[in-house]
Amino acid sequence: MAQGSVDSEFDRLDDVSAEAYRIAVLEGQFRAEAIAAELGLSVEDAQRTERVLRVLRLLHPTPGDPRRLTPVSPDAASSELLGPMEEHMGQMEQHVARLRSQLAALQPIYFEGRKMRNHLEAFDTISEPDTIQSLIDSLLKRSKTEVLTVQPGGARPSHLLESAKKSCLDMVSRGVRLRSIYQHTARTDPGTQALARAVSAEGGQFRTTDEVIDRLIVIDREVAFLPQRRPSASSRAAVIVREPTLVNYLCSVHELLWRSALPFGESDADTKPVLDEVKRAIIRLLAEGHKDELVARRLGMSVRTCRRHISEIATELRAGSRFQAGATAAAQGLLGPLADTP
Repeated sequence: MAQGSVDSEFDRLDDVSAEAYRIAVLEGQFRAEAIAAELGLSVEDAQRTERVLRVLRLLHPTPGDPRRLTPVSPDAASSELLGPMEEHMGQMEQHVARLRSQLAALQPIYFEGRKMRNHLEAFDTISEPDTIQSLIDSLLKRSKTEVLTVQPGGARPSHLLESAKKSCLDMVSRGVRLRSIYQHTARTDPGTQALARAVSAEGGQFRTTDEVIDRLIVIDREVAFLPQRRPSASSRAAVIVREPTLVNYLCSVHELLWRSALPFGESDADTKPVLDEVKRAIIRLLAEGHKDELVARRLGMSVRTCRRHISEIATELRAGSRFQAGATAAAQGLLGPLADTP
């Protein structure tokens, strides 16, 4: 048995062992036969009592006669037995204090790292279009509750629309609430019409408006995708937003646009309200002094189509110039919002 350790089987002083110790103190030695006779113990029990007292350092072999066991005081036994334990505990306390100090020194590093990680997790930028689309597709496939989108511009390529239709139908079939906002000019595109009608029939919702914000995708109100805008204006990078407050804000922006947009995909037989809105937006932008190219870009139409509308507007208002058309429209109160939108 190692010094300073206690055999768990004998680490408790029972009444029999205490009485045997009393007798040994009185006689000046521990004699197993005499103690067994006096206490009515068997030889095995007397030997066990001896082992208990030796483990507790209450019996020591006599120098020169190892078979003769002499009782020692409890204080001496305590010092011999607990001294190494207390020394070990002191060393452990020093070790614990040293480790605690070392770990505490890492706290600033941890919090700074967490701050950086939270920033990276809340905002990320991806510059490769294929990577962006792959990530969007993956998150859309795993969406559970809601997907909100804003798609600026007019007609989109047919292969993109076909892929979007499959994705939208998959989402609505899983019970995901889908609300997409396009610009009015998308209504004249057969591919977009087919997409809106097919998905609307399964529960998806589409609306259009004259002008929208940049492209936006919000998935389950947890992650949002925004285009990154740089001075070069040629970047196709996307910013991924996971910060809850900002994501909720983007959802509120989508809701504001949604309220003022016109339903699309249910029945497009009456296109006059939409056409009126398009012309009204053109008049407003002309009145602000914008050129045809900018008007066309903001309304998601070609310059040729935009100029055709401008010509029709000028004819209807009997205006000889863009400025005169805007001024006449303002004088007639045509630049205000529509009174009733479906």
